[in-house]
Amino acid sequence: MDITLFELIILSLASFRLTRLFVFDKITEFIRTPFFDEVEETNEDGTIEVYYVPKSTPIKKFFGELLSCYWCTGIWTSAFLIVGFIFLPSYFEWILLFLAVAGLAALIETFIQFWINN
Repeated sequence: MDITLFELIILSLASFRLTRLFVFDKITEFIRTPFFDEVEETNEDGTIEVYYVPKSTPIKKFFGELLSCYWCTGIWTSAFLIVGFIFLPSYFEWILLFLAVAGLAALIETFIQFWINN
């Protein structure tokens, strides 16, 4: 299979953005919620911290651990996007472009925030 540098960059940015969408973003919290229990702990200073722990049933635990691991989720989102790009390119090129632009925008925003705060 031949892939251009441009396609690799688009796939990489799209995978980056889709992975962050599943693992961290508030908008997809409804996808993660069934697989996690909230655990609250009170610190010595009285502040409350909330931790998300994968549920204990085998299937929910598997998906909870998957969704709590950025690297693990990244493998599966990359595989999904690559397979889609290979077998359904006319549909996936728009999805990839959308995600890649959002991913690049996120990286630019992160750089700007770092630059402003330092």
